[in-house]
Amino acid sequence: MQIEFTKMQGIGNDFVVIDAVNQSFSLTAEMARRLADRHFGVGCDQILIAESPLSDDVAFRYRIFNADGSEVNQCGNGARCFARFVYEKGLTDAREFAVETAAGIMILTLLDNDQVRVNMGTPVLAPREIPFDAAEQQAVYSVTVDGQTYPLGAVSMGNPHGILVVDDTETAPVLSLGPHLEQHARFPEHANISFMQICATDHIRLRVYERGAGETLACGSGACAAVVSGRLRGLLGEQVKVDLPGGQLMIEWQGETTPVFLSGPARFVFEGTITL
Repeated sequence: MQIEFTKMQGIGNDFVVIDAVNQSFSLTAEMARRLADRHFGVGCDQILIAESPLSDDVAFRYRIFNADGSEVNQCGNGARCFARFVYEKGLTDAREFAVETAAGIMILTLLDNDQVRVNMGTPVLAPREIPFDAAEQQAVYSVTVDGQTYPLGAVSMGNPHGILVVDDTETAPVLSLGPHLEQHARFPEHANISFMQICATDHIRLRVYERGAGETLACGSGACAAVVSGRLRGLLGEQVKVDLPGGQLMIEWQGETTPVFLSGPARFVFEGTITL
């Protein structure tokens, strides 16, 4: 089977994007792993699939697969790339449209200078719905790894996130502690783990260890979850600049019961055809 694909990136978080509207395509876990392999495939953090919608209320169905072949509910950086992809490929002429994901409906808006704004929806804070093992909702939970206890925020942005506040992201134990927290028993579906350095009430630095992918250069939903957690702890304001290893995002959140907005760039890298 020959598949046409597009390689895209949003501040270093890279994707293989496939049009499954105009070409017959069904992705298996094995195919996803092959595409994501950086030695024998195209190479990416995630694979994004544009499909025809299941309802008349949205323009597309947006599906996301991790490098390990698992399907996930949400990806903010991917959503920006998805928006530019379907617009530039002529699949839509609208600059604002709705897409359906496994986590619900998302509104995507194309701005100028390759920027895209994403309505990421209202964050989920109830532990059972994240899901996170806790009796009641708190701004900070205590999680133990190898006998050491860490204060951790827990938020879902359509996918579960754990957030640690650290003194310096450069020296944070992302690669050693990240995998343990990602697979911690209190996250029954595993989680993306963010290491957040507070620079000011409107500025943070962030590194993210993503479930199914490891540390990535950027994570849009992780940036949203980090800002939500920071605001719940009284550390951040409504508009926050987030510096990740791959670049910068802007996050806006007014508070509980309101949606989180994510803005940042989405760029094309190359196109090709691969036989699977």
